[in-house]
Amino acid sequence: MIEWLGFQAQSIHLWLPLDFDGWREILVAFLALCRAIFLADLLSGRSIDSAFTVASEAVNPSVATSIDGGIATTDTRDGSDVTPVVLLHGIFGFGKGKLGTISYWAGAEKKYGRVLVPDLGSLTILVFLFFFVSSACELFYFLKGGTVDYGASHSSEYGHARFGRTFEQGHFPEWDEHRPVHFVGHSSGAQVARVLQEMLANKEFPGYENASADWVLSITALSGALNGTTRVYIDGIQPEDGCTLKPLCLLQLLRVGALVYEWLDISYLKNYYSFGFDHYNLQWQKAGLIGLASSIAGYSGPFATGDWILPDLSLQAAARINRKLKTHPNTYYISYATQRTMKVCGKTIPSSLRGIHPLLLLRTLEMCLWRHPGHLSLPFSGYRDADWQDNDGALNTISQLYPRFPFSHPNSLLDSLQGDQPLKRGLWYYTVLEADHIFFIIDRERAGVHFDVLYDSIFERCRKQMVKSTIQAVKDASQALTG
Repeated sequence: MIEWLGFQAQSIHLWLPLDFDGWREILVAFLALCRAIFLADLLSGRSIDSAFTVASEAVNPSVATSIDGGIATTDTRDGSDVTPVVLLHGIFGFGKGKLGTISYWAGAEKKYGRVLVPDLGSLTILVFLFFFVSSACELFYFLKGGTVDYGASHSSEYGHARFGRTFEQGHFPEWDEHRPVHFVGHSSGAQVARVLQEMLANKEFPGYENASADWVLSITALSGALNGTTRVYIDGIQPEDGCTLKPLCLLQLLRVGALVYEWLDISYLKNYYSFGFDHYNLQWQKAGLIGLASSIAGYSGPFATGDWILPDLSLQAAARINRKLKTHPNTYYISYATQRTMKVCGKTIPSSLRGIHPLLLLRTLEMCLWRHPGHLSLPFSGYRDADWQDNDGALNTISQLYPRFPFSHPNSLLDSLQGDQPLKRGLWYYTVLEADHIFFIIDRERAGVHFDVLYDSIFERCRKQMVKSTIQAVKDASQALTG
């Protein structure tokens, strides 16, 4: 029943064989909102421009950008050194060299000096009980070089090969605390950066006992999945445990499709796009028909052991992860959250028909209407449905602000900075932009001038504001002279 829209749900007779009690209400609301939102757009005169005032630093005209061997390089005419920026894609994303000439970052990698764009696999795990994990491990060896080591404990626990692909030449082999990097992560890529920093702090990479959290100069989250998302429950994760799948759901189709894709092992397709499960030896030459049947039935493979990313995005798993991940005192943290919802008559609805990507419009409404089942225990202490209704079509806005569940990390509004006031380390600065989850990736023309404003702002901060302290810079220079 959605009486506030003036419709009766019982008047809609549709057969929907999906395991979600609110589908009829969602469709009724969706049909009515198509008119309501359009009228609201016209009456309110909403403009996305006002959402970007915080990110309006001027473009530095002294920097010219080019591409050299697939890695963005910049002519810094003032001769200054450029700290590398590593762009980390989100779930279902891809790095440089995948999907032909398509750029996940829509060409943003051309805006800065040395930019690295790794491909981490679209469904590989973030973290579980803090063993070595796929995405963070691959990212480490992508930068330093060498053969990816997932760790004896993790590989034994989840039944896959301990070693993965080999990077003959690291993309930044000199990486250490004296030559740190900036990470910019979209969606789940932000959590990958945090996991890697914690692994560095815990010295979990064999042979790199000098590793520390200070190898990471900054982490910038763009629509970052910092506290999980209720989207995973709508798509099929059981809210009872935040891990297992419903028998019939969208994620079951994704699971079977990914397993068949990996089993077929068509080199052309694998070079074009990868789910990141090569270390499970799911290929038909190794697994055979029995192996395929076993993995589809749920007896083996990454989906049987929970060694994939979606369960890590549930609210329960995100709270467990955040108990382990720290905000480190010598690192800068900035979060750009996105939102495409508004309040009308006390109800949360999508804020625009024209501004939301067609693929995300219905999903935005689904997330507005989702409620945690009342008969189940809360995913964490203090959870309230009302806090999780605003969203961008994929992630709840509250999840993107800063790590805050099960406890809040130090934070401050980015808008509160005055003029040239410097950023502080060990503090999450955050702001909310009026945009959907994919507004700033894939299609540059869709975001228009706002694309340039945002990325110029991010890279300008990396270049000028988020720098090593003067004391540390002197120590580094002294070491370089004496070394």
